[in-house]
Amino acid sequence: MATAVTTQQRRAAELTVIARQQRSLWRDALHRLLRNRAAIVGMVVIAFFAFVAIFASVLAPYDPNGLNGGVKNQLLEPIWTKPFGGQYTNPAFLLGTDELSRDILSRLMYGARVSMIVGVVPVSVIFVIGASIGMVSGYLGGWVDNLLMRVTDVVYAFPDLLFVIIIVATLRNTDLGNLMDGLVLIFVALAVVNWVGLARLIRGQVMSLKHREFIEAARCIGVPPTRIMLKHLFPNVLAPVIVSLAFAIPGAMLTEATLSFLGIGVRPPTSTWGFEINEGFVVFSTTPWPVLLPALCISAILLSCTFVGNGLRDALDPRSKI
Repeated sequence: MATAVTTQQRRAAELTVIARQQRSLWRDALHRLLRNRAAIVGMVVIAFFAFVAIFASVLAPYDPNGLNGGVKNQLLEPIWTKPFGGQYTNPAFLLGTDELSRDILSRLMYGARVSMIVGVVPVSVIFVIGASIGMVSGYLGGWVDNLLMRVTDVVYAFPDLLFVIIIVATLRNTDLGNLMDGLVLIFVALAVVNWVGLARLIRGQVMSLKHREFIEAARCIGVPPTRIMLKHLFPNVLAPVIVSLAFAIPGAMLTEATLSFLGIGVRPPTSTWGFEINEGFVVFSTTPWPVLLPALCISAILLSCTFVGNGLRDALDPRSKI
């Protein structure tokens, strides 16, 4: 009887392995990602902030730049501070108001727009630049590889944040710096500085794959180099690229918040979380909430992106496959 049970268990295990082997790489990765609770929580938080950012004009109770009620210099605390002795609260303003009597909740909602845009647009440009240079450099090799990698090394040698600050401060008063209240300039600065890591990653992956049998077979039947890079090499390097981009998104958001905090980011009156922290320090000794609330939003979105990045790394790592 024990032998029969052991045989049945072994057969069931074999069938389970066969069923798992029939799943594609991406379906198997999705299955592992959905089993990662931290990644799921991160995706829910990111989806929430994205929803708020998209529908901020509908969800925000007030104009983020308006003096609510026509009363100036009316600094209110969040409504939940009243049971703990807060004297300056108003049920109409759930998170209170800043030193200019602007609704903090509305400004946080509109500030989410900037963070989400900065997390998507520059990273998309970084992906295009880094993928193009990395693929061409790794596949062609020779003098092309040497030239592109030397340019990459020069850019890589500069400290990232310092390089971004130099670009933004230099071009801030130009026509480029005035587009979309300076948001386009931040896109350009982030893209110019941060593509090098992705290019080096893709180059290394391509160099390890370009002499594999399936690539040699494609060359033998006359497949053009462009098609080999796009159809054969690129899908095989996409997994580490996705993980790299997932970690680049919170980095871009944090850089934008840092620039706004320093006063060289998006121009006022456009609401950003970093600029709200900057303005909140004026009244920090009176009430910390104008600083803490946007800081908590930044922390939540950065931590969520990190959870998702870790989940993608574990899901797309073939060594973690059972």
